[in-house]
Amino acid sequence: MEGRDAVQLENTVTLGCFEIGGRTCALDVSQIREVVRWSPVTPLPDAPPLIDGVLDLRGAIVPVVDLGRALGLDPVRPGLAARIAVVEVEGMVMGLAVQAALEVVPVDVAHLEDPPALATQAGYDLVRAVVRRTESEPMVVLSLEHVLERVYRSALTAAEGA
Repeated sequence: MEGRDAVQLENTVTLGCFEIGGRTCALDVSQIREVVRWSPVTPLPDAPPLIDGVLDLRGAIVPVVDLGRALGLDPVRPGLAARIAVVEVEGMVMGLAVQAALEVVPVDVAHLEDPPALATQAGYDLVRAVVRRTESEPMVVLSLEHVLERVYRSALTAAEGA
């Protein structure tokens, strides 16, 4: 590989873009194992509120979280475009139900900006970065670690309420 191409790759992050609640959100593709068609999940009795159930994916049982609900948006509606993004975070595999898988895009790291200071100082941590786009609204890059933390907190909140 030529030197210029190597430098360009070092300055680029590849994002998988999804529709969630009528908005475009992204995840770092290094955390995405695969994207599969949406299918009904098997509910787990007394599971944390944000875990919709489990999916049997080629012999592996994968917990599925509705990413819309986890982000405080509308739940994902079953349909032809709905997908489940199978991700790995902190050694844990989980499925994220999304309204649609849109595209995979390389983004120059110079276009990644930190979330606004007011949001992060107020304890907001679901967004890792914001990408400015010339012809549409900014796109948020989600922090899977904090999505997972939100699932854990939903379990604690449910246990405290019981």
